[in-house]
Amino acid sequence: MAKRLFLIDGMAIAYRAYFSLIRTPLINSKGMNTSAIYGFVNALNKLIDDEKPDYIAVAFDTKEPTFRHKKYSEYKANREAMPDDLIPQIDKIKEVVSAFNIPMTEKHGFEADDIIGTLVKRAEKEGAISYMVTADKDYMQLVNKKIFL
Repeated sequence: MAKRLFLIDGMAIAYRAYFSLIRTPLINSKGMNTSAIYGFVNALNKLIDDEKPDYIAVAFDTKEPTFRHKKYSEYKANREAMPDDLIPQIDKIKEVVSAFNIPMTEKHGFEADDIIGTLVKRAEKEGAISYMVTADKDYMQLVNKKIFL
């Protein structure tokens, strides 16, 4: 049976968790919004418990501009900045992923989409079945008989 690889778009899952609780955010005793952390951890636990992946990793975007920004200055120019109370949660999410002993990847000049796309195509050549864990519809172009969204 083919091995199953699950690649998580860390930023997409963090944003989704953050905004799913935007009306009633979870605030810890220090006044920090922890909605994204909570939602990410729940999603990660559910994935591990329900799917029992053979391989798993999380990809993150970096703050640096990508090659797309360099080619086209208007790339994502209309996108709103990350909410201030989400910013510190990303580092906490990375700490959680590390505590789970799950590999993380990020590369300056590339988005998580690029990394995940590259990895699922490599895994396909190796005979693995890949699952891209994200709500980002841009990934649909990669879906086939061995790559799922």
